[in-house]
Amino acid sequence: MILTVIIPAYNEKKTIQKIIKKIRLVKHIKKQIILVDDGSTDGTREIIRNNLSFKVDKVIFHKKNFGKGAAIISAKKYIKGNYVIIQDADLEYDPQDYKKILKVMIDRKKIAVYGSRVLGKKRYSVKNFTSKSRVFFNHVLTIFSNILFNQNLSDAHTCYKAFDANFFKKIKLTEKDFAFCPEITAKISKLGIKIYEVPINYSGRSYDEGKKISVYDGFRAIYVLFKNKIIFKI
Repeated sequence: MILTVIIPAYNEKKTIQKIIKKIRLVKHIKKQIILVDDGSTDGTREIIRNNLSFKVDKVIFHKKNFGKGAAIISAKKYIKGNYVIIQDADLEYDPQDYKKILKVMIDRKKIAVYGSRVLGKKRYSVKNFTSKSRVFFNHVLTIFSNILFNQNLSDAHTCYKAFDANFFKKIKLTEKDFAFCPEITAKISKLGIKIYEVPINYSGRSYDEGKKISVYDGFRAIYVLFKNKIIFKI
């Protein structure tokens, strides 16, 4: 069994080496690591070339910043694992949680499993999410995802989204930015797939620390949910 880890990275020179180390330290899981530099300008690119290219299985360099979704789309064609998970290049998410996510996928034969930052915790804590706007949009996106697509999610906009690899490769993705999250949720839901959640560890960072998602991304995510409710092609 192989887990493909897709890592979109944009201007993450402070964390990129640390997250690769954390992923490699996860024991008892054979991993394929695909690292996509999405046009970084802060030195991340050079760190990857000089220090990380031999520590991962595939490196992809975008000539400019296209967005998280674009990075995932670029990586899709290189997936070799049985399962695939999305991993942000910052240190907000703990790769040790791969084990509990994979256990559910294998034992319960789930096609899609999300790692919930709020399941079993005090929901939508500003301390965890670092800003009130992030709390608001995550709450709204989760509610709309559940209402529009008959899900029962607690955290629709989480980074940790894991899928059966063969299933994931068949989904046509078009959103190039952070709207990848609502797009994939909408498209798998319209295929009748129930998304399962497991609680994960989460340590949110602030915008001063490099957080990139904006209020615009929140509104765009809502638009993408409604767009995919009406129009959908696999």
